[in-house]
Amino acid sequence: MIPQQTTYRNLLKEYGYAVSDINDKLEDTWHRLFSPEYPETQIYYEPSNDEAYMLDTGNLDVRTEGMSYGMMMAVQMDKKDVFDRLWKWTRKNMYMNEGENAGYFAWSCNPDGSKRANGPAPDGEEYFALALFFASHRWGDDHAPFNYGEQARQLLHDCLHKGEKSNGYPMWNPDNKLIKFVPNVEFSDPSYHLPHFYELFALWANPEDRQFWKEAAVASREYIKLSTHPETGLAPEYAYYDGTPNDEKGYGHFFSDSYRVASNIGLDYEWFRDQDCPVEVAEKIQAFFADKDPDDYRRYTIAGEPFEEKSLHPVGLIASNAMASLATSGPNARKCVELFWKTPVRTGERRYYDNCLYFFSLLALSGNYKIWMPGQV
Repeated sequence: MIPQQTTYRNLLKEYGYAVSDINDKLEDTWHRLFSPEYPETQIYYEPSNDEAYMLDTGNLDVRTEGMSYGMMMAVQMDKKDVFDRLWKWTRKNMYMNEGENAGYFAWSCNPDGSKRANGPAPDGEEYFALALFFASHRWGDDHAPFNYGEQARQLLHDCLHKGEKSNGYPMWNPDNKLIKFVPNVEFSDPSYHLPHFYELFALWANPEDRQFWKEAAVASREYIKLSTHPETGLAPEYAYYDGTPNDEKGYGHFFSDSYRVASNIGLDYEWFRDQDCPVEVAEKIQAFFADKDPDDYRRYTIAGEPFEEKSLHPVGLIASNAMASLATSGPNARKCVELFWKTPVRTGERRYYDNCLYFFSLLALSGNYKIWMPGQV
């Protein structure tokens, strides 16, 4: 599917916020996350003249999730220097050259670059790939590792074909086209499903893989419907391929990972307006939280029953629910956006995940989370 739009909705403007205030908030938030002038909100750090990392401030490690998120933020903001610093650190420290995970990135490293894990997390790889394609289209390719397009195509090739001629496992199940939680298991994470990314992979991946990505986009839109609760719209963190929650290790409920489902639906709808985009899921999620006090957000069963455990990332949940408003309408959509607008970025040790989701929501709601096509400037 080729995206048709050349402009993007500024939903914040539509809801009455001044363009100058929106632009100021976007620039201010960028600086709060990426500048040492704001240590209480900073999550981006430069250990050398040409490298940088995004720190998970709650776990004091560097994750492929955060590195790929930072690269996507940088390419959307036209910050090539930041993008290249993050990518250089990633390739130097996280890339795995040998073993069953060769070609993937270690999902967790220490800030000094040493690996904490020797396995990947597929949500990082899919964000890396699209951020690299966007960088290639926006800035052009250079020498390795800044030959962005080639890097993206090779990564996607490895994600699909790992194990065919060597040991290891692919990141997507080749039969049902669903992304795995990690390569060597056969279950998924609903928040990993990014059909709007796969639509673009179907345009730019190696030609022999493009049909797979078209089918993966269709499969993921259906899987989001299948894995979310029919009344609340809430998704578990882990789910089996049939959509039922996987609670073998306590991840069968609505918690931190699950928040991203709402934001993913919002961006999918904004980019492609596909008739099968599960807009109704986003509407149910917003309705579920409409009468909830943000100070009392909790872990929930997907049926909506609260646990005693409070949300670790309430600001991230506010942000994701607001981003879903790109796909929804009515009073709940507006309420979610208004709550987001008045919520500041998070401070403290748990700020990393919240502020990543916060910045993505601000990009999207202001019309600045864009598809960068070849030849576009």
